[in-house]
Amino acid sequence: MPRVPHLKAEWRLWQEGKRLVVGVDEVGMGALCAPVFAAAVLVRPNTRKISGVRDSKTLSVLQRDRLVAEIKRRSLAWSVGAASVQEIERLNILHASHLAMRRALARIPDYDHVLVDGRKIVGFESEVGPYTSIVDGDASSYAIACASVIAKVTRDRLMTLLAARYPGYGWERNSGYATRDHVEGLQRLGITPFHRRGYQRIRAMLEGEQLAFDLAEPASDIGPGSEMPTTERAVIPVVTGMTSVASA
Repeated sequence: MPRVPHLKAEWRLWQEGKRLVVGVDEVGMGALCAPVFAAAVLVRPNTRKISGVRDSKTLSVLQRDRLVAEIKRRSLAWSVGAASVQEIERLNILHASHLAMRRALARIPDYDHVLVDGRKIVGFESEVGPYTSIVDGDASSYAIACASVIAKVTRDRLMTLLAARYPGYGWERNSGYATRDHVEGLQRLGITPFHRRGYQRIRAMLEGEQLAFDLAEPASDIGPGSEMPTTERAVIPVVTGMTSVASA
């Protein structure tokens, strides 16, 4: 059974007087294409958990779509940041994911402490302030799990839009990961401007090599999208939702 995240880290910080705690998580690091996204969620102090919230990878598309609106409604603030394909190739995917996290956090109006999914990030505290890194945090921290859901839904909806623009890769189903339909699309159609050319699999295709792809499990279905972006730059979101933090 999937692990259910708890509020232990959040409660420890609240009891220390750090009332405004933000969870942040990224999505899309392992994909072969499109930007990497991150979301930040400022949870209400002493909040009660929303039933069903857990690591977004363990939820169905219907479960995520049901939860995302409730998470946004019940949080003090939420935001989304991203790093483009060009930034991924210039910085590498790890540093680009950190950039997406910083962009998401920069749109939160005020906070005392950050909970980050993953390992310690060199220099991160000088950029975002005090933080705690939690390995597998999306499975154990409620605030991080909430951010995981928002990041996943936002990126998946973008991939649905891009699937209509570049049919044949199955992005509406696989979110750009290396599933069989994506690999077959690459072999049949070649790469798009949204593919990460620095990745070994894509680079090898550009060089004309024959690859033995390790096929991942198919990704879940994707949620509904909105307006179609016109350029690669246009898909980098500046998305923030918030309510008043004065009562915190």
